[in-house]
Amino acid sequence: MGEARRRESQGLPPRPRPVVKAPVDTSPRLVNWLPLSRNQADRFVAITTQGAWIGIGSLVLFWVIVRFIGPAAGWWTLADG
Repeated sequence: MGEARRRESQGLPPRPRPVVKAPVDTSPRLVNWLPLSRNQADRFVAITTQGAWIGIGSLVLFWVIVRFIGPAAGWWTLADG
C-alpha cells in the first residue's frame, strides 16, 4: 500500500511537500549601489544580441520578399524597375 493511501486510511492529512527555494544569485555586483549582478548583465547582453540577430534576419527576409518574391509573383511592381 502506498504512503498516500495509508495516510488516507488512517485519517491523516497528506504529507506536506518540501518548499523549493529559488537559487540565490551569488555573483558580484557591477556597482555596489546598483542592484545588478554580473550574471544578470551577461544574460542581458546575450538576450539582446540574440534579439538583434533575429531582427537582422527578419529585415533581410522582408527585403527579399519586397524586392524579389512580390514582383515575381505579380503582387506589385517596383517603382524603379
